Amino acid sequence: MSRCFVLLSLCLLLLPLSALRANECTVLTAAGNVEYSPYLWRQHEPSEEVVGANRLVMDEIARRLDITIQVLDVGSWARAQEMLKRGRVDLMAGVFYTESRAIYMNYISPAFFKTASVVWRKSNTQGSYDSRDDLIGLHGVTVINNSFGQDFDEYAKEKLDLTYVPSLAQAFLMLDRGRADYVLYEKNPGLAYAELLGYKGRFDILDPSLSTEGLYLAVSKKSKCNTLALRNRLAVVIADMQAEGFMDQALSEGFESWRIFLD
Repeated sequence: MSRCFVLLSLCLLLLPLSALRANECTVLTAAGNVEYSPYLWRQHEPSEEVVGANRLVMDEIARRLDITIQVLDVGSWARAQEMLKRGRVDLMAGVFYTESRAIYMNYISPAFFKTASVVWRKSNTQGSYDSRDDLIGLHGVTVINNSFGQDFDEYAKEKLDLTYVPSLAQAFLMLDRGRADYVLYEKNPGLAYAELLGYKGRFDILDPSLSTEGLYLAVSKKSKCNTLALRNRLAVVIADMQAEGFMDQALSEGFESWRIFLD
């Protein structure tokens, strides 16, 4: 790496925000999985606002960079990814890394959360589970466009019999009615929605987990707001928030808000 390039990068980070705004947006749109509590979910009446831990992170990033980030409910998780791919929204407010997604989005490091993906099975089901190989020969279900990290995604494509459905509600319904042997989904969001949908205590979470992946902020490569200067500033502010403990606080508040939502 040349000395000039290093000096240029440092200058970009040190420039005041006003100097960057000539070439950057001050209002950005963000989408995400709105069936993803405690990280992100839609409120119901009297408001359809998108809330949760990821929303708190987006709001704090916006405050620190003195910009506006509008977190939108664009529908399903699959639609959110498609809109980012086309550049119809600027940011993805929480997404795992995969090579296929990296084609159309720039990931901002570090990740702001870590989340575990697990196997869900109906309680009192016979059969041992010690590793992902024990899923071979069974019929599973998961949500369309969901990822469990590059390694497991490739394994599942080659080895497992999976049906993909539009929502976690449908996946849990199939499991409950015996139309699937297991569900693949993340632990914390799964627990939240199992309680919401009335399945609390009816499913088991199997150990070990499938994977633990970072949850990243990402910028659409087709967004007119996507600049090196903006990506650098996002990376710096996320690292600062991690170091200060803001992410832990946001996740705790996300869980508490979800409990209030269910009451």
